Amino acid sequence: MLATLEKCPALVLNADFRPLSYFPLSLWPWQDTVKAVFLDRVNVVSEYDRVIHSPSRAFRVPSVIALKEYAPRARRPAFTRFNVFLRDRFTCQYCGNRLPAHDLTFDHVIPRSRGGRTTWGNVVAACGPCNMHKANRTPREASMPLIRAPDEPDTYQLQDMGRAFPPNFLHESWRDFLYWDSELDPW
Repeated sequence: MLATLEKCPALVLNADFRPLSYFPLSLWPWQDTVKAVFLDRVNVVSEYDRVIHSPSRAFRVPSVIALKEYAPRARRPAFTRFNVFLRDRFTCQYCGNRLPAHDLTFDHVIPRSRGGRTTWGNVVAACGPCNMHKANRTPREASMPLIRAPDEPDTYQLQDMGRAFPPNFLHESWRDFLYWDSELDPW
């Protein structure tokens, strides 16, 4: 039974009923979810069909929970390799190929050996072949123009970009909370 419960994470919503994060999707394991429910830190919004038992009671495993107190978003996103890839939509900024994160590198537009810094404004996602071809040159010197100039995104921009990359598994109870603020296609 424990193995099947491992497949029952809860989607975590902020107090405004928006996910804390889209990419990676804000999910808690069932144990953390149950603990938060008992500590009265969250409201249960939706449940799985699975039931768990304690010595004195039984209840359904939550599939969607909402924090009772609003957790403000960071004003500035962390400068991480993953967030650079997300900002660049997992696309090499030289050749335009979209790749999984494990096939991307990041490239310093102005090489570090020439004083380039590791900052939002000087780092882009690049595939291995483009990174090797550009080497220790600027994009102009390598005749490799950037698709999009690097900039520092804000937290909301990264959240919007994250929505374009749904996770491999979406429980049906999560769907209403993930894309409710997206523009609908006309029939």
